[in-house]
Amino acid sequence: MIKLVRIEPAGPRSLHLRFSDGSHGEWSAEAILARRTVMTEPLEDEAYFRRAFIEAGALAWPNGLDFSAAKLVTDMTEQGTLHRSQAA
Repeated sequence: MIKLVRIEPAGPRSLHLRFSDGSHGEWSAEAILARRTVMTEPLEDEAYFRRAFIEAGALAWPNGLDFSAAKLVTDMTEQGTLHRSQAA
């Protein structure tokens, strides 16, 4: 099972993510922010957005919003932003 192992800010609404299989890339929150739900509205504030953390291998925020590593990998693959490590 793939897990999120590292997050770093990459912009006001994006994060650079690294996964347990070595894949990595930039994840944009624009699509989820466009939904404008009770759970996503706090992420509009850049300071709050940067409070993201890893919980049990998933991307999470203090308000309980979270995204599994599998969902993030799928989204990033579809967006063309996931880079996979080359096997040696």
